[in-house]
Amino acid sequence: MIGTALFAVAPLTAGVGIPWALTRWRSRSPVPGGLPARVAGGALMVAGAAAVADSFRRFAVEGLGTPAPVAPTRHLVVTGMYRHVRNPMYVAILAMVTGQGLVLGRRTLFVYAAVLAVPVVVFVKLYEEPTLARTYGGQYQAYRRTVPGWWPRLTPARSGP
Repeated sequence: MIGTALFAVAPLTAGVGIPWALTRWRSRSPVPGGLPARVAGGALMVAGAAAVADSFRRFAVEGLGTPAPVAPTRHLVVTGMYRHVRNPMYVAILAMVTGQGLVLGRRTLFVYAAVLAVPVVVFVKLYEEPTLARTYGGQYQAYRRTVPGWWPRLTPARSGP
């Protein structure tokens, strides 16, 4: 649990700290899109934060490890949001940043989200996916065939591959 808590610094920095540094959370006035944009942004922020927190809990409790490469899980986590998308933490962080962009009406945050997505996708493709394939073999391959990497499926996949 301590390792998981320590690793929470990365998503907090990417999803909260850097957006704050870029905007000081000052909104444009008026916010483009008005109240509907702010409501949608708030929903993305809340859903993203909840998904990140749930993912960390699942890594610690079900996976018996952390999201950090230095202390990986002992079990493949395929429950909760992981039944809808293989990378819920990354998707959630990008949703949080996008939500802040909508709430504040700040284009800078949309650009930041797009820039942030590039190293995340590269990391997943070049490190995470090959590592998970080596570690969990057929179990991960079955999971990968069933659950999309980036665009969540509406209906959850079965818990186990």
